[in-house]
Amino acid sequence: MWAVCLCADWCSACRAWRPVMAELAARHPELQWRWLDVEDEAELMDSVGIDIETFPTVLLCREDRALFMGAIPPQAEALLLLMDRLGGAGASPAGIGGPAAALAAHLWGRHGGPEMSAV
Repeated sequence: MWAVCLCADWCSACRAWRPVMAELAARHPELQWRWLDVEDEAELMDSVGIDIETFPTVLLCREDRALFMGAIPPQAEALLLLMDRLGGAGASPAGIGGPAAALAAHLWGRHGGPEMSAV
């Protein structure tokens, strides 16, 4: 699984997520943790039809499939619980479609991994 924080540099809540995600990345290297500034990637966001209204928004994926996209406060344990439920043994979540699915597929890219800066 991988998690992407869809953020904006000016957003204080987004900035609060960065150290939380960095700590999660250190504790859980088996998962991929990424940071995407939506203003730096405005063209991409427009092309997939995503307009983030609540910051920060987190996108959770398994390979190129979006499993969840929504606003989550910077609480490590809440995010880990959600990821565990979506990616745990035997879990087969339906996934989500639309713009979130398009973004996940784009970010997964041709190299088998998300194409943005690591946390």
